[in-house]
Amino acid sequence: MPKNRNTFSFDAPEALRAWGRRAASRAVHRGWRWVQRAGAVTAEHPGPYRFARIGPATRLAFPLGTVFGEQWIELGDHCIIGEQVTLTAGMMPGLDLGPEPVLSLGNGVVLGRGSHVVASQRVTFGDDVFCGPYVYVTSDNHSYDDPAQPIGRQWPRSAPVSIGPGSWLGTGAVILPGARLGRNVVVAAGAVVRGEVPDHCVVAGAPAKVVRRWDPGTGWVPPLRTPAPVPIPDGVTPQQLLSLEEAEPDARTPDGRAV
Repeated sequence: MPKNRNTFSFDAPEALRAWGRRAASRAVHRGWRWVQRAGAVTAEHPGPYRFARIGPATRLAFPLGTVFGEQWIELGDHCIIGEQVTLTAGMMPGLDLGPEPVLSLGNGVVLGRGSHVVASQRVTFGDDVFCGPYVYVTSDNHSYDDPAQPIGRQWPRSAPVSIGPGSWLGTGAVILPGARLGRNVVVAAGAVVRGEVPDHCVVAGAPAKVVRRWDPGTGWVPPLRTPAPVPIPDGVTPQQLLSLEEAEPDARTPDGRAV
């Protein structure tokens, strides 16, 4: 028969085991943060990689994805490369790709976690291109010319890719060979893009199509469904923002904004 236990009794061995688990968990997390800091790649600490250029304040988070051909990869200033991002130049490691860079990121580019940029032909990102996680950009795609041969063994088709400055690529977007995105283009999550996309457009779908565009005379076509957010004025402190949130209801406009 099991012994009755007092709910308030103290079990020293169990308490010791619980303390050990907490201590081990803290140690593992502290150790992993140290490994991430130590393994991050920057211009000052390139690790085993020999990129053609790493700009100041650019950081590749650890752990990296697959990286090869870095001698033909240029990274601009103030770029943020997330964990497990793959950057490759050339079909395979060890190739001589000539005197010019093959993959170039402009200044302020952000590549989200798990993204892939695969370049055997020229791939360029303009300044301030932001990519969500798991974006795939490639200059190479499989071919299917011979129906009798395995597709993976057929020589791929390749074409240069360019992504204009200020663009936004949503989570899981795929940019195919030959794509040319203009300035400030939005690619919706999961879209598959090929061909040319004009400046100031929003594209979505597979294959991607223009779903919204900017007209200098009339604005967005079709119009935006929500009003533009009001930017925070320069010099406003967090304390001032908090006081606005705590403003009395009678000190607000009908739409809820403080006056």
